[in-house]
Amino acid sequence: MLDRLQALADRYEKLSELLCDPDVASDPKKLRDYSKEQSDLQAPYEAYTEYKQVSEQLDEAKIMQNEKLDEEMREMVKMEIDELSARQAELEEHIHVLLLPKDPNDDKNVIVEIRGAAGGDEAALFASDLYRMYMKFADTQGWRVELLEFSESDLGGFKEVIFMVTGKGAYSKLKFESGAHRVQRIPVTESGGRIHTSTSTVAVMPEVEEVEIEILDKDIRVDTFCSSGAGGQSVNTTKSAVRVLHVPTGIMAQCQDGKSQNENKAKALQVLRARISDIKRQEEEAKYAGERKSKVGTGDRSERIRTYNYPQSRVTDHRIGLTLHKLDSVLNGDMEEIINALTLTAQTELMERENLV
Repeated sequence: MLDRLQALADRYEKLSELLCDPDVASDPKKLRDYSKEQSDLQAPYEAYTEYKQVSEQLDEAKIMQNEKLDEEMREMVKMEIDELSARQAELEEHIHVLLLPKDPNDDKNVIVEIRGAAGGDEAALFASDLYRMYMKFADTQGWRVELLEFSESDLGGFKEVIFMVTGKGAYSKLKFESGAHRVQRIPVTESGGRIHTSTSTVAVMPEVEEVEIEILDKDIRVDTFCSSGAGGQSVNTTKSAVRVLHVPTGIMAQCQDGKSQNENKAKALQVLRARISDIKRQEEEAKYAGERKSKVGTGDRSERIRTYNYPQSRVTDHRIGLTLHKLDSVLNGDMEEIINALTLTAQTELMERENLV
């Protein structure tokens, strides 16, 4: 591990030199590529630098411990050794995590789809609750949310809502949200006060660039129609809404929230690329279905992942057995504890596979 860290540190310092080179500074592509590479290496570089400093201090303290010291000084040295040893162990564990193979999608923006599933109007209302939860969580992260498409139910919930989340690390924090979310509560339509169970599904897909998934004009059919929801003065007056069908796969996407036909087409193609990529990912994972299944799931939206129980103010993530009795707080965007627990579980599994634990 130390050899790998030293090579990483050497590369980080070399990149610092390159970024000061006038030839690199005048080349936008090199400047962008080198800056990103150095940014990716910064966390392990800083951790390794501190690890070396702590290790040197620990060695010096151990040498001092063998010298002739009075009782007070010996106790101080012992305390220093204990503190440095604990910090060294913390850094080793932290570095192990930093050196794990990185999901190439972690830094990408995401497209999120939420749909009301079992439960009719109540499922649609719950879908709107989930949408607000993610909106508020995105706000705490400094991310931007852009609504792409939605379909409302008669009671004001969402039969379907699709939106993009733009910001650093969006996919890394939201990727474990894909699956079926279950709610247990008394619906507004229930006059007898009985608790019902409904579900909404969530799909989180990394944004896909045009160079990653090429969609040829000959392979798509584009239809335009009048917007039927929010959209300003153009609603029901001009054919600004766009529906795009990818003929080879039968996958479809549409958008009507933009102000122009071209804007809606571009957004629909974004969703289409993400859906095509997601189907390919699921097909790849199906090939290895016989291998050990991850605790945090496969990302299949049919997999039940979490229950939101209103009478008990309880949120339970079934994949890792985590239960929190702070439903209101979670629905108001306080999701960090759940996401951190899921991330830690995924990292632990990966470390086991890499034989690091």
